[in-house]
Amino acid sequence: MNTQRVTQLAIVLTSGIIAFSFSQSIYIAIAFSSFVTIFLLIAQRKSESARTAAIQSGIPELIDILISGVQSGLSLNESLAGMADRGPEIFKDEFKRFNQEMRAHGDFRTALIRVKESLSEPNVDQVVEALLISRELGGAELLNILRLLSKFIREDLTLRREIVVKQSWIKNSAHLSAAAPWILLLLLSTQPSTSEAFSTSGGVLILISGLGFTAIAYLWMNHLSKMPYPNRIFIDAEMDLAE
Repeated sequence: MNTQRVTQLAIVLTSGIIAFSFSQSIYIAIAFSSFVTIFLLIAQRKSESARTAAIQSGIPELIDILISGVQSGLSLNESLAGMADRGPEIFKDEFKRFNQEMRAHGDFRTALIRVKESLSEPNVDQVVEALLISRELGGAELLNILRLLSKFIREDLTLRREIVVKQSWIKNSAHLSAAAPWILLLLLSTQPSTSEAFSTSGGVLILISGLGFTAIAYLWMNHLSKMPYPNRIFIDAEMDLAE
């Protein structure tokens, strides 16, 4: 069991204990800890989205370093190999593996496709495809292609950030709407009559229904605020070639 799961389990158990200390009702404690579990699972998905955002933000810098390396006289292989030390932090481990694969079998295409599949991001796909095509066809226009890609990706990221800021109220509303009823329930459960009401079969049914509706509403509001993103390109063909 990794550290993250241990931490999540500790948070869920702690929330259940706190809820029970307030309400003296095992049913309310279970319902409250279940709500916290749902929230943590959704937060985990957001942490994965944060990794994708870090990859997207680092791509323009990655391209700039590539352009600088090629302009200074380095080969494409050498420029990519240097990313393990000089590249954006989010890419360093991937290019360390790229270097290991190049030393192991020397197959540039396979090693670069492994990087592409590991990062699994549409803009990375575009950069990788440009590098592969350039290497196969001679590469005379590589610098121009990389500059155009860098400009396009920067403009796209700027636009997306502006939209995310404007949509932030939807996410804040989702957090508040999901948490408010359960915080209110926890406060009201300090009254014995509330705890007794939710300890009946009807009360338990209300708690279960509330959990279901909370999860559906929260997921729906997060879906509304989710930015559309282009599909990845050449996935199936490249994976077949890599194998």
